[in-house]
Amino acid sequence: MVAVLFIIPFPLLRLIPKAMSPILAKIAAAPVHALVWLGNQGTRAIAALVFFGIAIPPAGRLLKPYVTEAIFLLLCASFLRVDLKLLRDYLRRPGLVLAAAGWTMLAVPLIAGGVWSLAGLDQASPDIYLALILQAVASPMMAAPALAAVMGLDSTLVLVTLVIGTALVPLTAPIFAYIFLGSALMLSPMALGAKLLAILAGSLVAASVIRWRAGAAPIKRHARLIDGINVLVLFVFVSAVMGNVAGEFLADPVRVLALTLLAFAVFFAMIGLTAVIFRRSGYGRAIALGLMVAQRNMGLMVAATGGALPETAWLFLGLSQFPIYLTPQLLKPIVARLVPPV
Repeated sequence: MVAVLFIIPFPLLRLIPKAMSPILAKIAAAPVHALVWLGNQGTRAIAALVFFGIAIPPAGRLLKPYVTEAIFLLLCASFLRVDLKLLRDYLRRPGLVLAAAGWTMLAVPLIAGGVWSLAGLDQASPDIYLALILQAVASPMMAAPALAAVMGLDSTLVLVTLVIGTALVPLTAPIFAYIFLGSALMLSPMALGAKLLAILAGSLVAASVIRWRAGAAPIKRHARLIDGINVLVLFVFVSAVMGNVAGEFLADPVRVLALTLLAFAVFFAMIGLTAVIFRRSGYGRAIALGLMVAQRNMGLMVAATGGALPETAWLFLGLSQFPIYLTPQLLKPIVARLVPPV
C-alpha cells in the first residue's frame, strides 16, 4: 500500500491525457496538481500544519492511531529522495556521519541530562525534567530528512546520520534514561529495537520498489509532488500530538507560554551548538545537522513507555512541535543566503 501511494502519481501524469478526454483528464489530474501546489508552498505549508493541528482537535483524535504509519511514510519518502552519488561519497568517507551520529546519540544526552540535573530541575519540576530527558535521549525525528529536503539542505547527510542514530537508540536511550531517571522509567530495548528495525527496513524496501518501478528520473522530476505528499503525511503526526494544546492554553495560558518558550530555547540551543561544532563541514551541512539534532523523536520514546507519562510531559511533547515545524520557515531566509542550492 505504501508503494502504491508513491508509485501511482508518476504513470498517472503520463497516462491521464492519453486515456481520457481533455475535460475528464483535468478533473482526474486535479488531485495531483493540488499536491504539486502544496509541495511548492514548502516551509509555509509546514508552518501552517501546527495551527491546523491546534484548530482542529477532532482531526487529532481521528488520526492518532495512524502515527506509526505516518512516520513510516515520511521515512520512505526520505529514502526515495536519497542522492545515491552523495550517499556513496558519505559511505566512502564516513567520518562526518559517524561524528554527527556520536554527537546526537551520545554527547547531546550527556550534556542535556547533566545541565538539567545540575540545575536541580529533577527536584523543582520532575514532570518537566522527565520530558526533557526523554527528548534528549531520543533519536532524531524520522521526518528530519523530509524537512531538510524542503529547505533545500542536504537531506542525504541527514538521512544517513539518522539511520545510524536510530540504530543506536535501543542501546543508548535506556542507558541514559536509567542514569538520569533511575528505575522510575522502564524501557524495553528489545521491543524498541525491533520496532525501529521494522520501520527502517520496511521503508527502505518500499522506497527501493518505488525507485525500481517508477525510475529515478521521474522521482527527481516530480520532487514537488513528493513534497506535497509529505506535507499531508506530516499533518497526521502534528494533529495527533497537538490536539489538546488549545484546551490546555485556555485552562492555564501562563504555563503553556512558559513551556513553549522552554521548547524554543532548547531547540535553538541544540541547533546553535551543533552548527558551531560542525561549522568546518560548511554552512549547509552544519545547519542541516543542527536541525536534525534539534528535531528529537519524542513520539518513539512515548511509545516505548506505553504512553504512561504525566500530563505536563504530554503537553511539552505537543508544544515542542512548534519550533520543529515553524523553524524551517523562520530560518529559510538565512539558509537561502548562506547555503547554495543542492
